[in-house]
Amino acid sequence: MSTSLANLNINQSSASQGTGIDVTAVVDQIIYAEQAPERIWQQEQITLAQQASTLNSLSSGVNALQDKLHSLSDLTGVFDNLATTSSQPSLVTASAQSDAATGTHTVVVTRLATVSSYYTDPIASSSTTLAHGSFTLAAGSSSNTITIDGTNDTLDKLTAYIDSHDYGVQASVLNDADGARLALVSKTSGSPGDLTVSANGTGLVFNKSADGLNASYTVDGVPLSSTTNTATGAIPGVTLNLLGADKNTPVTISVAHDTSAITQAVNDFVAAYNTVINGINSQFTTTSSGSAGALAGNSALRSLQSSLLSDISYSIKDNSGIVGLASMGIDMQDDGTLTVDSTKLNDALTNNFGAVQNFFQSTISGSFGANFNTSLASLTSPTSGLLAANINENSANQRDLTDRINDFEARLADRRQFLTNQYSQVDAMLRQYPLLLQQITSQLGTK
Repeated sequence: MSTSLANLNINQSSASQGTGIDVTAVVDQIIYAEQAPERIWQQEQITLAQQASTLNSLSSGVNALQDKLHSLSDLTGVFDNLATTSSQPSLVTASAQSDAATGTHTVVVTRLATVSSYYTDPIASSSTTLAHGSFTLAAGSSSNTITIDGTNDTLDKLTAYIDSHDYGVQASVLNDADGARLALVSKTSGSPGDLTVSANGTGLVFNKSADGLNASYTVDGVPLSSTTNTATGAIPGVTLNLLGADKNTPVTISVAHDTSAITQAVNDFVAAYNTVINGINSQFTTTSSGSAGALAGNSALRSLQSSLLSDISYSIKDNSGIVGLASMGIDMQDDGTLTVDSTKLNDALTNNFGAVQNFFQSTISGSFGANFNTSLASLTSPTSGLLAANINENSANQRDLTDRINDFEARLADRRQFLTNQYSQVDAMLRQYPLLLQQITSQLGTK
């Protein structure tokens, strides 16, 4: 046996006492010594898991960076957004679609579109029986005869009856101290929804409370009308929301590029880039314990860092002076991260918008947007990307180690059983030793 009796705490005294040995402790001691390779593999598993976590985090970061760049470089991205402002938002507001032209317009609202309505004189209650008869209700060009009979001869029933038909009105019952009234409100604003009640042969007395009138307004001095208070077509690509009428107050509506949204997109792009660069930097930073990150020795990480620093430093020619990120206030720091000078960026967007847009959006090969997009697409490719290759290799190594450990554990289980059987026999022999010694001594004493 490779383990001596001394190591098993067995001596002449203990043997003569028949105390035996602790089989489990002896076997555990041997198995622990033989598990040395497995402990090394398990530590390798921990390292691989740490590396996988970092690689996946970096991969997510690069994907996020790609999304933020896409917002700036895509032809239908944030540079396509337009913002509108109103000098009198209590009277008119506006929204612009991507096909609208930038510019300033003057709007004067003289009348808002109104909704036509009728009401009846009050009767005792909404359940009071009505006189049978009919009346004609016209909503715009549509005219219908409504008959009151035994099926609908209360205001409650008549309201339900009208609402169940497509008469172009919304019916309701209004109750107050004087009793109950039938109210009819057109579903269409402006003159197309103007209501008329005629040929009334019922006991109800109808009163017109509002005419259906079109909105009346001017845009840059041109008189216009709209059946609703949401006017389209007057300014191509722009929707005007008419909220109040004041013929003596001209409202200035401005349509311009949404520089606030672009500024936010630039800051989001910079934040996403800094997240990736800081993640890479942390792997090469030595901690107080004297150790660097799990990927400090990974050559792919160096390649990723080099690629990103090269891409972010890329410049183009001419372009009205906007040739690189620094020319619009986006500067690189010593650690490779970026900062944004908001004043300089705002100045570039205000006074050199087309050049900034061209820098990010140009489809010409060699532009910043095209170059960085191509590089990120290569890095994030699920089949050939740098990070994907490392993640796949890491996963393969983890599977290999797991298989190796499982096989080793299976062999150790057989080894444990063998040793348990072997030392159980030794234990049994030691426990029988005093009896054998007594028998021998007795036999020697009789001679």
